Amino acid sequence: METPQANSPKESVWDYPRPPRVERTDQRVRVIFNGVIIADSRQAVRVLETSHPPVYYIPPQDVNAASLYPSPKRTVCEFKGMAHYATLRVGDREARDAVWTYPLPSPGYESIRNYYAFYPGRMDACYVGEEQVKSQPGDFYGGWITANITGPFKGEPGTKGW
Repeated sequence: METPQANSPKESVWDYPRPPRVERTDQRVRVIFNGVIIADSRQAVRVLETSHPPVYYIPPQDVNAASLYPSPKRTVCEFKGMAHYATLRVGDREARDAVWTYPLPSPGYESIRNYYAFYPGRMDACYVGEEQVKSQPGDFYGGWITANITGPFKGEPGTKGW
């Protein structure tokens, strides 16, 4: 069975804008960790940036925040502002600094305020529609790769310094 994304028009990450664009998606987005659904939303947005697969941001009401534990880790995006991280714990498993949010995003990115993003490679599975996504290469980026997204992607071998 083909996934809906496989039949969707191809999107090259090289056609995405810089600075990034935030757009709503009509796709159901899910995150599963240690066998538990951590997030399930039909109200997610995706951030599109040149050379990166989309990063999905899920509204707080659609995330099981009781499994998230604040981390001291912070990073700064030149466009979105300061990201705050959380560690995800479910049962006996933990994914340290695997979730981030922008409590006070920069102007133009207010629509992702307090929404959660997840590193798909640190989860059991992440889905867009019925398609299980692949993780963007590298340990820093959090892009979600579906069948209709084409690269090359920042984070792949040979792309350091892009």
